[in-house]
Amino acid sequence: MNRPPGLSVRLKLTLSYAGFLTLAGALLLVAVGVFLIRQGWWITNEWGAVRATPGTIFLRSFAPTAAAVMAFLLVFGLLGGWFLAGRMLAPLDRITHATRTAEAGSLSHRIRLPGRRDEFRELADAFDTMLARLEAHVAEQQRFAANASHELRTPLAVSKALLDVARTDPDQDTDEIIDRLHTVNTRAIDLTEALLLLSRAGQRSFTRERVDLSLLAEEATETLLPLAERHGITLETGGEVTPALGSPTLLLQLTTNLVHNAIVHNLPDGGRVWVHTAPGPHSSLLTVENTGARISPQQASTLTEPFQRGTERVHTDHPGVGLGLAIANTITQAHNGTLTLSPRPAGGLRITVHLPPPHLPAGR
Repeated sequence: MNRPPGLSVRLKLTLSYAGFLTLAGALLLVAVGVFLIRQGWWITNEWGAVRATPGTIFLRSFAPTAAAVMAFLLVFGLLGGWFLAGRMLAPLDRITHATRTAEAGSLSHRIRLPGRRDEFRELADAFDTMLARLEAHVAEQQRFAANASHELRTPLAVSKALLDVARTDPDQDTDEIIDRLHTVNTRAIDLTEALLLLSRAGQRSFTRERVDLSLLAEEATETLLPLAERHGITLETGGEVTPALGSPTLLLQLTTNLVHNAIVHNLPDGGRVWVHTAPGPHSSLLTVENTGARISPQQASTLTEPFQRGTERVHTDHPGVGLGLAIANTITQAHNGTLTLSPRPAGGLRITVHLPPPHLPAGR
């Protein structure tokens, strides 16, 4: 990129160095001249030693020497200032190159500035951290867009196929086609609403209120109790009054998603789900634990990504869209909390949500 007309930063620093050095030399020479004048200066000629006047001193002896010194200081200041300015501004060239590389679309480049930790090193490290987070975010958004497109394409393709069958085969049972279209469209609507909820939760545009996580846990389990009973899943809810600060609607959605996920990914029969809340000095705790198939730690670490499942659904009569844990994780992050997943040794999953209590600032 061509710079607009004007002095560069390096030239400005060079002129500043040379100017200050020349000014300091001039002041020093003036001080020496004043001192010599006050002390008197004897010069020798053919009639002997006589006391010289101040004007004679500067014109004959001091002025030529001072001029030579000033010229040397000016040249030395310009050359030395140009060199020093180039050395000082060299890290900025690397940062500028990395910025232009990122602007061109390549986010994998890093500055990795060597040397001691000064202001330029801190700036370069902060820029590298920003690039790493931006690269991860872009990759996550690309995976999310690809997965969402795939998930949305499936019900649309099924709907098109059903409509084609109805149009080409007049003898086809219309009621059956309508029922299947209703099921497919319902799934597409649920997926779209889940995507919208995921987007709204990530924007953090909600009002924070004081809520009790124990009440939200009871409401979520009561809502999903018929689903659990239909499949022989035992729900257990316990814990103390657990205050937190956030959106009651989003936190209820968070709890419901976790309990629903624990029910549908469980044992075929005789499974159990435990929901527990507990207050703490530094965080309000919500824990959802279930029985089920064994999950490796590597699988558990990917379950909060959109459309990821650690095991196949055992109970498929209440289908989801693969965004339950992704929405729960986004809601937790929007409330400045943390969501962790850990496999149970006997099988199943333990999900722990830490939320800031009301007496702590929202940013902590």
